[in-house]
Amino acid sequence: MLIYRILADVVLSIHALFIAFVGVGLVLILAGLGLHWRWVRSFWFRLPHLVAIGIVVGQSWCGVLCPLTYLENQLRLNAGEATYPNRFITHWVHQVLFYQAQPWVFTLCYTAFGFLVLVTFVFGPPRWPRRRRGS
Repeated sequence: MLIYRILADVVLSIHALFIAFVGVGLVLILAGLGLHWRWVRSFWFRLPHLVAIGIVVGQSWCGVLCPLTYLENQLRLNAGEATYPNRFITHWVHQVLFYQAQPWVFTLCYTAFGFLVLVTFVFGPPRWPRRRRGS
């Protein structure tokens, strides 16, 4: 079924963008804090970034499969395609780096990454939105 394959690819693309937002976002925040880029202190960038990694860490601690991985797998099954044998990240880390690890290793990595994001939030805080004055 072509529509399921297309939808699965759309979910995969959204998943990749989410991962890029979290991963590249932290690199840009760290660089921006060092280079004094004003935009990396934007509340509207930093809060969603913190929430995004918080969701990943929470899912990992609870042993919950990422909903995007689950949705993509269901769509691929409906399309008659193969699914991932593990979690999305585990699958691609294995494919790219040929790295195998127990789930707790990934939980530890997600937690450490989340802690680093939280540290940047505390030591390089965002600019809070300004309140508009009433007329």
